[in-house]
Amino acid sequence: MIDFTPEQQRLRDEIREFADTVVAPAAYEYDTKRELPYDIIRQMGERGLFGLAIPTEYGGQGTGYVELCIAVEQLARADQSIAVTLEAGVGLGAMPILRSGTEEQKREWLPMLARGEALAAFGLTEAEAGSDAGATQTTAELDGDEWVINGSKQFITNSGTEITRLITVTAVTGRRENGAPELSAILVPSGTPGLTVGPAYDKVGWHTSDTHPLTFENVRVSKENLLGERGRGFVNFLQTLDEGRVAFAALCTGAAQGCLDEAIRYAKERVVFGRPIGDNQHIAFMIARMQARVHQARLVTYDAARRIVAGTPFTMEASIAKLVSSEAAMANARDASHIFGGYGYLNENAVARHYRDAKILEVGEGTTEVQLMIISRQLGFA
Repeated sequence: MIDFTPEQQRLRDEIREFADTVVAPAAYEYDTKRELPYDIIRQMGERGLFGLAIPTEYGGQGTGYVELCIAVEQLARADQSIAVTLEAGVGLGAMPILRSGTEEQKREWLPMLARGEALAAFGLTEAEAGSDAGATQTTAELDGDEWVINGSKQFITNSGTEITRLITVTAVTGRRENGAPELSAILVPSGTPGLTVGPAYDKVGWHTSDTHPLTFENVRVSKENLLGERGRGFVNFLQTLDEGRVAFAALCTGAAQGCLDEAIRYAKERVVFGRPIGDNQHIAFMIARMQARVHQARLVTYDAARRIVAGTPFTMEASIAKLVSSEAAMANARDASHIFGGYGYLNENAVARHYRDAKILEVGEGTTEVQLMIISRQLGFA
Protein backbone atom coordinates (compact mmCIF):
# COMPACT_ATOMS: atom_id res chain seq x y z
CA MET A 1 0.00 0.00 0.00
CA ILE A 2 1.02 3.59 -0.62
CA ASP A 3 0.84 5.75 2.50
CA PHE A 4 -1.29 8.59 1.14
CA THR A 5 -2.33 11.49 3.33
CA PRO A 6 -6.06 11.83 4.12
CA GLU A 7 -6.29 14.65 1.57
CA GLN A 8 -4.62 12.52 -1.09
CA GLN A 9 -6.96 9.63 -0.30
CA ARG A 10 -9.99 11.90 -0.73
CA LEU A 11 -8.59 13.15 -4.04
CA ARG A 12 -8.04 9.56 -5.21
CA ASP A 13 -11.57 8.53 -4.25
CA GLU A 14 -13.17 11.59 -5.86
CA ILE A 15 -11.33 11.12 -9.15
CA ARG A 16 -12.00 7.38 -9.15
CA GLU A 17 -15.72 8.10 -8.84
CA PHE A 18 -15.48 10.68 -11.63
CA ALA A 19 -13.61 8.19 -13.82
CA ASP A 20 -16.14 5.43 -13.14
CA THR A 21 -19.30 7.52 -13.57
CA VAL A 22 -18.30 10.07 -16.25
CA VAL A 23 -15.21 8.93 -18.15
CA ALA A 24 -15.76 5.16 -18.42
CA PRO A 25 -19.35 5.27 -19.73
CA ALA A 26 -18.33 7.60 -22.57
CA ALA A 27 -15.01 5.94 -23.43
CA TYR A 28 -16.25 3.55 -26.12
CA GLU A 29 -18.33 6.22 -27.89
CA TYR A 30 -15.50 8.73 -28.14
CA ASP A 31 -12.94 6.05 -28.96
CA THR A 32 -15.14 4.98 -31.88
CA LYS A 33 -15.69 8.55 -33.06
CA ARG A 34 -12.01 9.39 -32.43
CA GLU A 35 -12.98 12.65 -30.79
CA LEU A 36 -11.67 14.43 -27.74
CA PRO A 37 -14.66 14.85 -25.37
CA TYR A 38 -14.46 18.55 -24.59
CA ASP A 39 -17.28 18.32 -22.05
CA ILE A 40 -15.24 15.85 -20.00
CA ILE A 41 -12.11 18.01 -20.33
CA ARG A 42 -14.18 20.97 -19.14
CA GLN A 43 -15.34 19.01 -16.10
CA MET A 44 -11.75 18.02 -15.35
CA GLY A 45 -10.80 21.69 -15.49
CA GLU A 46 -13.64 22.63 -13.14
CA ARG A 47 -12.42 20.00 -10.69
CA GLY A 48 -8.97 21.58 -10.76
CA LEU A 49 -7.18 18.57 -12.22
CA PHE A 50 -5.10 20.60 -14.68
CA GLY A 51 -3.91 22.82 -11.82
CA LEU A 52 -2.86 20.12 -9.36
CA ALA A 53 0.90 20.69 -9.78
CA ILE A 54 0.64 24.46 -10.32
CA PRO A 55 1.03 26.96 -7.42
CA THR A 56 -2.01 28.94 -6.32
CA GLU A 57 -0.33 32.21 -7.30
CA TYR A 58 -0.66 31.09 -10.93
CA GLY A 59 -4.22 29.83 -10.60
CA GLY A 60 -3.42 26.24 -9.65
CA GLN A 61 -4.36 24.05 -6.72
CA GLY A 62 -0.98 24.35 -5.02
CA THR A 63 -0.66 20.64 -4.33
CA GLY A 64 2.14 18.72 -6.02
CA TYR A 65 3.35 15.97 -8.31
CA VAL A 66 2.02 13.14 -6.14
CA GLU A 67 -1.49 14.53 -6.54
CA LEU A 68 -1.03 14.84 -10.30
CA CYS A 69 0.04 11.19 -10.44
CA ILE A 70 -3.00 10.17 -8.40
CA ALA A 71 -5.30 11.94 -10.86
CA VAL A 72 -3.59 10.48 -13.94
CA GLU A 73 -3.63 6.96 -12.50
CA GLN A 74 -7.33 7.02 -11.68
CA LEU A 75 -8.30 8.40 -15.08
CA ALA A 76 -6.15 5.82 -16.87
CA ARG A 77 -8.09 2.99 -15.23
CA ALA A 78 -11.07 4.11 -17.31
CA ASP A 79 -9.51 5.67 -20.42
CA GLN A 80 -5.83 6.11 -21.25
CA SER A 81 -6.60 8.80 -23.84
CA ILE A 82 -8.21 11.05 -21.25
CA ALA A 83 -5.37 10.37 -18.84
CA VAL A 84 -2.66 11.28 -21.36
CA THR A 85 -4.53 14.48 -22.24
CA LEU A 86 -4.11 15.51 -18.61
CA GLU A 87 -0.58 14.10 -18.25
CA ALA A 88 0.71 15.85 -21.36
CA GLY A 89 -1.27 19.01 -20.70
CA VAL A 90 0.39 19.45 -17.33
CA GLY A 91 3.69 17.56 -17.55
CA LEU A 92 4.66 18.64 -21.08
CA GLY A 93 2.49 21.72 -21.49
CA ALA A 94 2.46 23.68 -18.25
CA MET A 95 5.48 22.41 -16.31
CA PRO A 96 8.17 23.70 -18.73
CA ILE A 97 6.71 27.19 -18.29
CA LEU A 98 6.54 26.80 -14.52
CA ARG A 99 10.12 25.49 -14.32
CA SER A 100 11.82 27.75 -16.87
CA GLY A 101 9.51 30.63 -17.74
CA THR A 102 9.83 34.28 -16.86
CA GLU A 103 7.37 35.77 -14.42
CA GLU A 104 5.54 37.38 -17.33
CA GLN A 105 5.29 34.06 -19.19
CA LYS A 106 4.00 32.29 -16.10
CA ARG A 107 1.31 34.88 -15.45
CA GLU A 108 0.26 34.97 -19.08
CA TRP A 109 -0.08 31.24 -19.66
CA LEU A 110 -0.33 29.25 -16.43
CA PRO A 111 -3.74 30.46 -15.15
CA MET A 112 -5.61 29.41 -18.30
CA LEU A 113 -3.71 26.10 -18.41
CA ALA A 114 -4.42 25.46 -14.73
CA ARG A 115 -8.15 25.98 -15.29
CA GLY A 116 -8.19 23.57 -18.21
CA GLU A 117 -9.52 26.33 -20.45
CA ALA A 118 -6.48 25.92 -22.68
CA LEU A 119 -3.98 23.21 -23.54
CA ALA A 120 -0.28 23.54 -24.32
CA ALA A 121 1.86 21.08 -26.26
CA PHE A 122 5.57 20.27 -26.27
CA GLY A 123 7.12 20.05 -29.74
CA LEU A 124 10.23 17.89 -29.45
CA THR A 125 10.01 14.82 -31.69
CA GLU A 126 11.02 14.99 -35.36
CA ALA A 127 11.42 12.42 -38.12
CA GLU A 128 15.13 12.10 -37.31
CA ALA A 129 15.13 13.35 -33.71
CA GLY A 130 13.30 11.97 -30.73
CA SER A 131 15.44 10.02 -28.33
CA ASP A 132 18.39 11.65 -30.12
CA ALA A 133 17.40 15.28 -29.48
CA GLY A 134 20.83 16.38 -30.64
CA ALA A 135 19.73 15.55 -34.19
CA THR A 136 17.05 18.26 -34.12
CA GLN A 137 16.67 19.90 -37.52
CA THR A 138 14.15 22.64 -36.66
CA THR A 139 15.93 25.99 -36.53
CA ALA A 140 15.21 29.37 -34.99
CA GLU A 141 17.18 32.44 -36.05
CA LEU A 142 17.03 35.90 -34.55
CA ASP A 143 15.95 38.55 -37.00
CA GLY A 144 15.89 41.82 -35.10
CA ASP A 145 13.47 41.35 -32.22
CA GLU A 146 11.93 38.15 -33.57
CA TRP A 147 12.71 34.46 -33.77
CA VAL A 148 12.14 32.97 -37.22
CA ILE A 149 11.36 29.27 -36.91
CA ASN A 150 11.55 26.67 -39.68
CA GLY A 151 11.16 22.92 -39.46
CA SER A 152 8.70 20.21 -38.55
CA LYS A 153 7.65 18.11 -35.58
CA GLN A 154 5.70 14.88 -35.33
CA PHE A 155 3.62 12.90 -32.83
CA ILE A 156 2.78 16.03 -30.82
CA THR A 157 0.05 15.46 -28.21
CA ASN A 158 -2.61 18.14 -27.59
CA SER A 159 -1.33 20.17 -30.55
CA GLY A 160 -4.50 20.46 -32.61
CA THR A 161 -7.44 20.64 -30.21
CA GLU A 162 -10.04 23.39 -30.18
CA ILE A 163 -8.49 24.69 -26.95
CA THR A 164 -4.80 24.36 -27.84
CA ARG A 165 -3.28 27.79 -27.27
CA LEU A 166 0.47 27.22 -27.13
CA ILE A 167 3.25 24.96 -28.38
CA THR A 168 6.72 24.91 -26.85
CA VAL A 169 9.19 24.17 -29.66
CA THR A 170 12.74 22.91 -29.34
CA ALA A 171 14.97 24.34 -32.07
CA VAL A 172 18.61 24.82 -33.00
CA THR A 173 19.42 28.47 -32.29
CA GLY A 174 23.12 28.32 -33.11
CA ARG A 175 26.31 26.28 -32.87
CA ARG A 176 28.70 25.90 -29.98
CA GLU A 177 32.47 26.25 -30.31
CA ASN A 178 32.80 22.48 -30.75
CA GLY A 179 30.22 22.48 -33.54
CA ALA A 180 27.47 20.89 -31.45
CA PRO A 181 23.98 22.34 -31.89
CA GLU A 182 22.76 24.93 -29.43
CA LEU A 183 19.21 23.90 -28.52
CA SER A 184 16.68 26.34 -27.11
CA ALA A 185 12.96 26.26 -26.35
CA ILE A 186 10.59 28.87 -27.77
CA LEU A 187 6.90 29.51 -27.08
CA VAL A 188 4.73 29.62 -30.20
CA PRO A 189 1.08 30.62 -29.72
CA SER A 190 -1.45 28.64 -31.75
CA GLY A 191 -2.57 30.41 -34.87
CA THR A 192 0.76 32.13 -35.46
CA PRO A 193 1.20 32.65 -39.24
CA GLY A 194 3.35 29.94 -40.78
CA LEU A 195 2.42 27.31 -38.17
CA THR A 196 0.51 24.48 -39.82
CA VAL A 197 -1.16 21.69 -37.86
CA GLY A 198 -1.30 18.60 -40.04
CA PRO A 199 -4.16 16.06 -40.13
CA ALA A 200 -4.58 13.90 -37.03
CA TYR A 201 -2.73 10.58 -37.15
CA ASP A 202 -4.66 7.36 -37.81
CA LYS A 203 -3.40 5.56 -34.71
CA VAL A 204 -3.74 1.98 -33.48
CA GLY A 205 -4.83 3.23 -30.08
CA TRP A 206 -5.31 6.36 -27.98
CA HIS A 207 -8.06 7.32 -30.43
CA THR A 208 -9.46 10.03 -28.18
CA SER A 209 -6.08 11.66 -27.61
CA ASP A 210 -5.19 14.51 -29.97
CA THR A 211 -1.95 13.92 -31.93
CA HIS A 212 -0.71 15.83 -34.98
CA PRO A 213 2.40 16.66 -37.02
CA LEU A 214 3.41 20.33 -37.11
CA THR A 215 5.16 22.40 -39.76
CA PHE A 216 6.89 25.75 -39.18
CA GLU A 217 7.49 27.94 -42.22
CA ASN A 218 9.09 31.28 -41.32
CA VAL A 219 7.10 31.40 -38.10
CA ARG A 220 7.85 34.70 -36.36
CA VAL A 221 7.49 35.23 -32.62
CA SER A 222 8.97 37.80 -30.29
CA LYS A 223 12.45 37.20 -28.91
CA GLU A 224 10.72 37.44 -25.51
CA ASN A 225 9.13 34.05 -26.29
CA LEU A 226 12.40 32.30 -25.52
CA LEU A 227 11.66 29.84 -22.70
CA GLY A 228 14.54 29.76 -20.24
CA GLU A 229 18.08 30.63 -21.19
CA ARG A 230 19.26 30.44 -24.77
CA GLY A 231 21.19 27.23 -25.33
CA ARG A 232 19.74 25.46 -22.29
CA GLY A 233 16.82 23.93 -24.12
CA PHE A 234 18.41 20.47 -24.00
CA VAL A 235 19.04 20.63 -20.25
CA ASN A 236 15.56 21.95 -19.54
CA PHE A 237 13.92 19.41 -21.80
CA LEU A 238 15.69 16.59 -19.95
CA GLN A 239 14.16 17.82 -16.69
CA THR A 240 10.78 18.03 -18.42
CA LEU A 241 11.12 14.45 -19.64
CA ASP A 242 12.27 13.16 -16.24
CA GLU A 243 9.22 14.66 -14.55
CA GLY A 244 6.97 13.64 -17.42
CA ARG A 245 8.09 10.03 -17.14
CA VAL A 246 6.84 9.87 -13.56
CA ALA A 247 3.36 11.10 -14.48
CA PHE A 248 3.48 8.76 -17.50
CA ALA A 249 4.33 5.90 -15.14
CA ALA A 250 1.20 6.77 -13.17
CA LEU A 251 -0.78 6.48 -16.41
CA CYS A 252 0.76 3.05 -17.04
CA THR A 253 -0.04 1.98 -13.49
CA GLY A 254 -3.64 3.05 -13.91
CA ALA A 255 -3.92 1.14 -17.18
CA ALA A 256 -2.50 -1.97 -15.51
CA GLN A 257 -4.99 -1.56 -12.67
CA GLY A 258 -7.88 -1.11 -15.09
CA CYS A 259 -6.99 -4.39 -16.80
CA LEU A 260 -6.74 -6.11 -13.42
CA ASP A 261 -10.14 -4.79 -12.32
CA GLU A 262 -11.79 -6.04 -15.51
CA ALA A 263 -10.09 -9.43 -15.27
CA ILE A 264 -11.22 -9.96 -11.67
CA ARG A 265 -14.80 -9.01 -12.49
CA TYR A 266 -14.99 -11.20 -15.55
CA ALA A 267 -13.30 -14.20 -13.90
CA LYS A 268 -15.98 -14.16 -11.19
CA GLU A 269 -18.91 -13.66 -13.59
CA ARG A 270 -17.99 -15.88 -16.53
CA VAL A 271 -19.25 -19.44 -15.95
CA VAL A 272 -17.85 -22.34 -18.00
CA PHE A 273 -18.52 -26.01 -17.29
CA GLY A 274 -20.71 -25.03 -14.39
CA ARG A 275 -18.31 -22.81 -12.47
CA PRO A 276 -16.65 -19.36 -12.70
CA ILE A 277 -13.47 -19.42 -14.72
CA GLY A 278 -11.68 -17.84 -11.77
CA ASP A 279 -12.01 -21.15 -9.94
CA ASN A 280 -9.43 -22.53 -12.35
CA GLN A 281 -6.01 -22.19 -10.78
CA HIS A 282 -4.42 -21.12 -14.05
CA ILE A 283 -6.75 -18.10 -14.29
CA ALA A 284 -6.39 -17.28 -10.60
CA PHE A 285 -2.61 -17.41 -10.83
CA MET A 286 -2.64 -15.23 -13.96
CA ILE A 287 -4.66 -12.61 -12.08
CA ALA A 288 -2.33 -12.90 -9.08
CA ARG A 289 0.60 -12.01 -11.34
CA MET A 290 -1.37 -9.06 -12.66
CA GLN A 291 -1.86 -7.83 -9.09
CA ALA A 292 1.86 -8.22 -8.38
CA ARG A 293 2.72 -6.12 -11.44
CA VAL A 294 0.33 -3.35 -10.41
CA HIS A 295 1.69 -3.27 -6.88
CA GLN A 296 5.28 -3.06 -8.06
CA ALA A 297 4.46 -0.37 -10.62
CA ARG A 298 2.62 1.75 -8.06
CA LEU A 299 5.45 1.54 -5.52
CA VAL A 300 8.17 2.70 -7.92
CA THR A 301 5.94 5.39 -9.43
CA TYR A 302 5.08 7.11 -6.18
CA ASP A 303 8.62 6.72 -4.89
CA ALA A 304 9.77 8.76 -7.89
CA ALA A 305 6.93 11.28 -7.46
CA ARG A 306 7.86 11.88 -3.84
CA ARG A 307 11.47 12.42 -4.82
CA ILE A 308 10.32 15.22 -7.12
CA VAL A 309 8.40 16.83 -4.26
CA ALA A 310 11.34 16.43 -1.89
CA GLY A 311 13.78 17.96 -4.36
CA THR A 312 16.05 14.91 -4.35
CA PRO A 313 17.61 13.36 -7.49
CA PHE A 314 15.13 11.16 -9.34
CA THR A 315 16.43 10.61 -12.87
CA MET A 316 17.10 6.90 -12.38
CA GLU A 317 13.96 6.40 -10.33
CA ALA A 318 11.86 8.07 -13.04
CA SER A 319 13.24 5.69 -15.66
CA ILE A 320 12.71 2.68 -13.38
CA ALA A 321 9.11 3.78 -12.81
CA LYS A 322 8.47 4.23 -16.51
CA LEU A 323 10.13 0.91 -17.40
CA VAL A 324 8.40 -1.19 -14.76
CA SER A 325 4.95 0.36 -15.13
CA SER A 326 4.84 0.30 -18.95
CA GLU A 327 5.82 -3.37 -18.99
CA ALA A 328 3.18 -4.05 -16.33
CA ALA A 329 0.50 -2.33 -18.39
CA MET A 330 1.41 -4.22 -21.56
CA ALA A 331 1.53 -7.58 -19.77
CA ASN A 332 -1.73 -6.98 -17.92
CA ALA A 333 -3.50 -5.90 -21.11
CA ARG A 334 -2.36 -9.10 -22.80
CA ASP A 335 -3.43 -11.31 -19.90
CA ALA A 336 -6.79 -9.55 -19.42
CA SER A 337 -7.59 -9.96 -23.10
CA HIS A 338 -6.69 -13.64 -22.86
CA ILE A 339 -8.95 -14.13 -19.84
CA PHE A 340 -11.84 -12.51 -21.73
CA GLY A 341 -11.32 -14.88 -24.65
CA GLY A 342 -13.20 -13.87 -27.77
CA TYR A 343 -14.93 -11.04 -25.90
CA GLY A 344 -11.53 -9.51 -25.27
CA TYR A 345 -11.22 -8.92 -29.01
CA LEU A 346 -14.34 -6.75 -29.15
CA ASN A 347 -13.70 -3.02 -29.03
CA GLU A 348 -16.75 -2.44 -26.85
CA ASN A 349 -14.90 -4.08 -23.97
CA ALA A 350 -12.42 -1.97 -22.00
CA VAL A 351 -9.73 -4.66 -22.12
CA ALA A 352 -9.66 -4.51 -25.92
CA ARG A 353 -9.13 -0.75 -25.79
CA HIS A 354 -6.42 -1.16 -23.14
CA TYR A 355 -4.76 -3.79 -25.32
CA ARG A 356 -4.65 -1.42 -28.31
CA ASP A 357 -3.58 1.50 -26.17
CA ALA A 358 -0.92 -0.26 -24.11
CA LYS A 359 1.78 -0.71 -26.76
CA ILE A 360 2.47 3.03 -26.98
CA LEU A 361 3.24 2.99 -23.27
CA GLU A 362 6.48 1.14 -24.04
CA VAL A 363 7.40 3.80 -26.62
CA GLY A 364 6.14 7.19 -25.42
CA GLU A 365 8.22 9.35 -23.05
CA GLY A 366 11.28 7.33 -24.06
CA THR A 367 11.32 3.73 -25.24
CA THR A 368 12.11 0.76 -23.02
CA GLU A 369 15.64 0.74 -24.44
CA VAL A 370 16.12 4.43 -23.58
CA GLN A 371 15.06 3.76 -19.99
CA LEU A 372 17.54 0.89 -19.73
CA MET A 373 20.26 3.15 -21.15
CA ILE A 374 19.50 5.86 -18.56
CA ILE A 375 19.45 3.39 -15.68
CA SER A 376 22.71 1.74 -16.73
CA ARG A 377 24.41 5.12 -17.10
CA GLN A 378 23.22 6.15 -13.65
CA LEU A 379 24.92 2.99 -12.39
CA GLY A 380 28.22 4.09 -13.93
CA PHE A 381 28.21 2.22 -17.23
CA ALA A 382 28.99 3.93 -20.54
